[in-house]
Amino acid sequence: MINRILTPRELLVGGGARHKLAGLLQSLGVRRPLVVTDPTMVKVGHAAEMMEGLTAAGLGAGLFAEVVEDPTDLSVAALVAAATAGGHDGLVALGGGSAIDTAKAAGIVLATGEALSALKVPRIVDLATMPLVAIPTTAGTGSEVTRAAVITDTGANEKMLILGSAALPVAAIVDYELTFTCPFRVTVDTGIDALTHALEALVNRNANPHSDALALSGLALIGAHLETAAREPQNAVAREAVMLGAMHAGLAVSNTSTALIHGLSRPIGAFFHVPHGMSNAMVLPLVSQFSIAAAPAKYAMAARALGLAPASAPDAEAAALLVPAFQDLNRRLEVPTPRSFGIDPDRYRALIPEMTRQGIASGTPANNPRVPTPEEMARLYTLAFDGSLDSDL
Repeated sequence: MINRILTPRELLVGGGARHKLAGLLQSLGVRRPLVVTDPTMVKVGHAAEMMEGLTAAGLGAGLFAEVVEDPTDLSVAALVAAATAGGHDGLVALGGGSAIDTAKAAGIVLATGEALSALKVPRIVDLATMPLVAIPTTAGTGSEVTRAAVITDTGANEKMLILGSAALPVAAIVDYELTFTCPFRVTVDTGIDALTHALEALVNRNANPHSDALALSGLALIGAHLETAAREPQNAVAREAVMLGAMHAGLAVSNTSTALIHGLSRPIGAFFHVPHGMSNAMVLPLVSQFSIAAAPAKYAMAARALGLAPASAPDAEAAALLVPAFQDLNRRLEVPTPRSFGIDPDRYRALIPEMTRQGIASGTPANNPRVPTPEEMARLYTLAFDGSLDSDL
């Protein structure tokens, strides 16, 4: 079997790596970069630091600081217009997954001239785009190393998955020092997002030895250090470990795609504006319960990597520890259920058929060890509202 492995051309990893940006851009032939970020990065000073360094290096840098959380086709269009008007020849995405996905999508639109709705899966977008350097300021989405972007179609109220080498940054700078300003809730939500990337890559029907190794590393690093990073934001050891784990998880899932956790969670995020990592966490225990029997050896590997079971534990015994451990993790890290988040139960129930349709249409549930029927997807949505489990599923 031949496995297609995709990674950025260059990765600069470590504390202070952000200061190498100007030289990296010059090596890529970029002379007029556009820094793509959000108002928070401007407020905390990261954007100004970056712009000063680029200006000092003689680069004609511009700043687009209008990235929105859960980016939309409209916010991508605004970036496309800014890049065109400024004559920019490269993009630098500074921020979390929203900034990086916005820049990815804009680069693809600039290359193709097509509407984003024409680019979503099942189409795979493999083509050349202008250089994109991704600089994450959260440890979680892994978008800096993946070939995927998620953008909301405002007309259809649907999260579109854009997939292909066109969405892979040419380079990434992974500097854990940028996460010191990340607050508790963002650290938790992005960290659990990364954990689900590692888990879904490991159990995925598209898994391979390369993705397995990276997924296990991601699980071990995130499992051991996420809570410390969330509660001790200046803890450099924990921040660096979670950042590295998130990158490994991103590299793993980029080469497998996601599975049922993401298939269920994206519509919840789209319709009810739940942060992406939080919606993943909401369904993590339930999807694990649904899926374990279909891949007990892989789930046992996950349990061992997370430190829940010794290496000598039988697969069934180790795998059985995952669901209660994920429930306990959600309690400790204050992950709400959809109900406690404040979602209206009547509207939620009314949207289950459409969420089911969108979830299945995304394609990722088909990568799960156990592929749900539409009826099972609907049942999972019903259970997820209160964080319930059902061993009869």
